[in-house]
Amino acid sequence: MSNDAAARAPRFTIIVVDSVGAGALPDAAAYGDAGANTLAHCAQAAGGLVLPNLQRWGLGNLTGIQGCPPAAKPRASFGTMAELSQGKDTTTGHWEMMGIVLEKGFTTYPHGFPDDLMNEWLKLSGAPGFLGNKTASGTTILDELGEEHMRTGLPIVYTSADSVFQIAAHEEKVPLKTLYAWCEAARTVGLKRGIARVIARPFIGTGTGHFKRTYNRHDFSQPPTRETVLDALKKVGVPTIGVGKIPDIYDGHGISKSVHTEGNADGLKQTEQLMTEHESGLLFVNLVDTDMLYGHRRDPIGYARALADFDAALPRLEAQMRPGDVLAITADHGNDPTFPGSDHTREQVPLLVHRAGCEEGRALGQRATFADLGATVADWFGVKSALGASFRNLL
Repeated sequence: MSNDAAARAPRFTIIVVDSVGAGALPDAAAYGDAGANTLAHCAQAAGGLVLPNLQRWGLGNLTGIQGCPPAAKPRASFGTMAELSQGKDTTTGHWEMMGIVLEKGFTTYPHGFPDDLMNEWLKLSGAPGFLGNKTASGTTILDELGEEHMRTGLPIVYTSADSVFQIAAHEEKVPLKTLYAWCEAARTVGLKRGIARVIARPFIGTGTGHFKRTYNRHDFSQPPTRETVLDALKKVGVPTIGVGKIPDIYDGHGISKSVHTEGNADGLKQTEQLMTEHESGLLFVNLVDTDMLYGHRRDPIGYARALADFDAALPRLEAQMRPGDVLAITADHGNDPTFPGSDHTREQVPLLVHRAGCEEGRALGQRATFADLGATVADWFGVKSALGASFRNLL
């Protein structure tokens, strides 16, 4: 396909509903996640999930979901994707979607960061010190250390089961510019040690029980270890629009336009608007609330509510599809809110793919890797993908 033809191909939209797992992978026990199933367990906790639009697309055909039974003739092509990479974090999942499989996972620090790392960060960042430096839930640690942070101005540093260096600071105590500079320094230090991401976690509020994280969050990721499908698309002039934290995850590589969002409702509104503005290209969206607000906080009822809100928005997105357009819905990992702890879970993810004009989808089976999605995008626009098997012929 010529560059002009690739740029004019029908639009392909991917929406990653963050952390919506569809059942434990065979190696889940190695991660402590045997039996995890984000969708099934949210449904059980909520007394059933009423998701009429996703049900028609075939969501209930992927795993047992109370209240969302299988569709006899799903409108979308339906299946699941398994993760080949080592790990279960945001960066790993998204990178694999676009063609990078990690044979060795990113470095994690389940007991906090070592002294040499922290000393190097303090020296480079100029931060006055720190609080925390341990594995913690992002909301719990604000209740634990938020007031001390307000008294001292010291940033709160914490990690999780993922490869992540998180820095929290109150927006009225530490300017965002300063917090972001501290995070840039942490990324520089972390790059040498295999840390996947540094996340700025600004918050507001007046005291314990009232602190609340804001959408001024910013992710500072490692650059991808090699070129992705996004890079290949950008090289031939295909617009690649990253919405939400997508641009951060790829460190801006392969992204021609970045769109900041403030939660799922805003992300969906922005996606709908972008679909009216762009006639071609790849629109790549992450909706973070399912993971950030409900998965990590172990709130299955809130998680179920967020899924229902997404379901209600789906017809509006479909209405913006032009003939031949494709809309794919998937996830990057699981985060079963009924499981102990506050970490992601090692799960297969849904794959629902609707092509405008097709009223009956096909079974996509269990794809061997998330990279099959990227390979399909590459095939769609006529570029090469190093990994994955395209399922374009099934659309």
